[in-house]
Amino acid sequence: MRAASDVGGTFTDLVYYNYDETTGESGQVSVAKADTTPPNFEQGVLNAIHKAGINPEALGFFAHGSTVIINALTERKGVKTALITTRGFRDVLEIARGNRPDLFNFNFRKPKPFVERYLRLELPERVNHKGELQQEVDLSELPKMIDYLKSEGVEAIAISFLHAYLNSENETKTVTAVRGLWPEVSILASSDISREWREYERSNTTVLSAYVHPIAKKYIESLQEKLAKGGFKQQPYMMQSNGGIATVNSAKNNPITMVESGPASGIFAAAYLGKKIDEPNLIVLDIGGTTAKCALIENAEVKVTTEYYIERDEKSPGYPIQTPVSEIVEIGNGGGSIAWTDEGGKLHVGPQSAGAMPGPAAYGRGGNKPTTTDSNLILGRIDKNCFVGGEVEPDMAAVEQAFAPIMETLDIGLEEAARGVVRIANANMTNALRLVSTNKGYDPRDFALLAFGGGGAMHAVALAEELKVPRVIVPVNSSVFSAWGMLLTDLRRDYLQTQPMSLNAESSSAIKERFEQLKQRAVEDYRQDQVGDQQELVFEHLADLRYQGQEHTVKIALPCDKDGCIDLDAAVETFHQAHLKRFTYRLDADVQLVNFHLVAKVEVPKPEIARKTIHGKTLEETLLHKRTVDFDQHGCHESCVYDGLALEPGMSFHGPAIIQEPSATLVISPGHRAEVDDYGNYIIHLQQAEQ
Repeated sequence: MRAASDVGGTFTDLVYYNYDETTGESGQVSVAKADTTPPNFEQGVLNAIHKAGINPEALGFFAHGSTVIINALTERKGVKTALITTRGFRDVLEIARGNRPDLFNFNFRKPKPFVERYLRLELPERVNHKGELQQEVDLSELPKMIDYLKSEGVEAIAISFLHAYLNSENETKTVTAVRGLWPEVSILASSDISREWREYERSNTTVLSAYVHPIAKKYIESLQEKLAKGGFKQQPYMMQSNGGIATVNSAKNNPITMVESGPASGIFAAAYLGKKIDEPNLIVLDIGGTTAKCALIENAEVKVTTEYYIERDEKSPGYPIQTPVSEIVEIGNGGGSIAWTDEGGKLHVGPQSAGAMPGPAAYGRGGNKPTTTDSNLILGRIDKNCFVGGEVEPDMAAVEQAFAPIMETLDIGLEEAARGVVRIANANMTNALRLVSTNKGYDPRDFALLAFGGGGAMHAVALAEELKVPRVIVPVNSSVFSAWGMLLTDLRRDYLQTQPMSLNAESSSAIKERFEQLKQRAVEDYRQDQVGDQQELVFEHLADLRYQGQEHTVKIALPCDKDGCIDLDAAVETFHQAHLKRFTYRLDADVQLVNFHLVAKVEVPKPEIARKTIHGKTLEETLLHKRTVDFDQHGCHESCVYDGLALEPGMSFHGPAIIQEPSATLVISPGHRAEVDDYGNYIIHLQQAEQ
C-alpha cells in the first residue's frame, strides 16, 4: 500500500491505494480526514491512518507534507539562534534591502531580524567575488564565542560567510570546529543551504533554516518513531516546496526546503491532471481552513523560483527565503478565517483563523467568532443536515451569537452580514489570483480555474465570474487533492550555482562543464541517501538569464541534447520571449547566464487516474433534495442539490445547483452549465464564455 498525508491548519488529509509491484497496476484511491492536532501534528497523521483502518505494517511507501516549518516561522516558535559571519558583516540582516513597499509611510520599520544583534558574531576571513581564498578563517576566537553562546541559551547556529556560495572552504572549517567544541548544538552553513549570490537573502535563508532545524528534526523523528511503533518498516519521504519528495535525512539537513510543502504538491497534481484532461493552462486555487494559495501553470509546467518571501504584504517587505519554491501566492483567507470590524466600522476577513480548535462557531466547540464557513452555512450553500459529511450537527445558535457584534456594528441582518463576509473573502482571493495572472502578463480568459481544498469548490465559480475565466474544474477528491499530489511527485533535488557568464558560443564548453559538475553532486547525494543510481536519474537543465547590465533575471528551461550540449540560439530566443511576456519588452543586447539550475529526479510509481464507473443512473436519481440558496448578486433561488458521489460521466445540468460530497460542496450560480467528465471531475462552463 502507498499512502500520503498532508497536515493543514484545520484538517489532516490522508490518501492511499494498493499498488502491485509485479504488474505495476494500482487499485482504487481512497481518502480519510482527521482534525489537525497542534502542537503534536504527527498525532493527527496517525489518527487519519487509524480512521482509514490502515495497518501501518501494510504500507510500502509513505509521503508526508506539513505546515510545521511555515508555522514555526510565522508564529516565532523556532529556537534561539545565533549567526557567525565574516568580520564587518554582522549587520547584513539588519540592513536588509531598501525595497520597502509602503513607500510614503514615514513610520515604516524594517522587519525585525530573527537573530538579534548581540547574537550575531564575526570571525576574520575573506573569500573574494571570484571565489578565491584571500584570508583563511581565524578560529582562535571561536572557543570564547561558543562559551558565550552557551551562556545565552542558544540552540542553533547559522554560519554565513561572504561569497561562500563560490568557495565554502572557510565555512566548512568553521562548522567542523564548532561541532568539535559543541557537538550538541544544531549548526547549518550557508553553502549547504544556498549556492546563490545576494548576501542578505542567503544569510537570512540560512538563519531561518537554523531557526527551525531542531523543531523539524524533532518532528520528523517523532513521526518516524510513531510510524515504526505501528509497524511501518520503511522510512517516510517528506514533501518539499519544489514539488518533489525527499528522504528524511535530506529534509532534516535542510528543513527550509519544506516551507511550502503542502501547497506545492497540490500545484504539481494540478499540472499532472491538466495533462490528462487536455487543460495545459491553469490558474490553480487551493482554499483550506486557514489560507488560500494560488499559482499559474502554463503549458503544463509549474514555475519554480528561489525568490520567495514569507510575511510579505502591501506594508512589509517580509523575509526572503532563497530555496526552490513553486511560485505561490498565499493569503490568510480560508474556511476558518475570522470576520471582524475595525475601529472605523469596516468589515475584514482574516488573516486570523479559528483553526481546528475551536474551529468555526458552527462546530460547537466553543468558537465564538464568525468565519467564512459559518457565512456559507447561513446562506444555504452548506447543507445544515450534512455538515462535515454528516458527522457534526451545526450549532446555529452559536453562529448567530458569533455574528451579533458585526450585525450590531454595521446595523444589518444575519444574511446580509454573511453575504458581506463572503464578498470580502472572495475579493481577497480574487486579488491573489490576479497577482499570479494579470500582474504577470497573463490573460485569465486564456486559462481554466482548477480549484481544490476543502473550500475551493465553494468559491471557485464566483471567483471565475470576477476574472472572466471560461471554465472551472473541480477534481475528484478535491478536498484531499494536495495529499493525492504527494503520490504523484518524484524524488527531486535542485542544484543552483551562481556563476555569471555570457550566453554565447565562447562559453558553451564552460556551461556544459558546470552542469556536469552539478550532475556529479546529484549522483553523489542520491548515492549517500541510498536512493536510485545514475541510470535512474532524470535531469532538467534550467538557468536564470538577464540582459547584460540588468539586476534581476528570468528563469527558462535550456534546450539540451542527450550529450548535455545546450542549443544556445534557441535558449536566447526563449529568453527574449519570456522577458517580453513578463516585462512587455525585449532588448537587442547580450544575454547573460547568472544562475545554473539543475533538477535531478528519481521517478516513483504513480496511481492511475481511474475512469469513473457508469451504472446507468438518471440525473433525477442523483438528486438529494431542493433547498433555497443565497447566490448573493444572483439572488436567492430554489436549487437542485445533487449527490456528487452518485453523479456519472456525461451528466450535465445548469445552475442554480449544488453538488454535495461528504467533504466538499460545489456552488454553481444560475445560468452556468456543469458536466461530469470521464474521470468524475466537475467541469463548469461559465455562461459568459458560452454566449
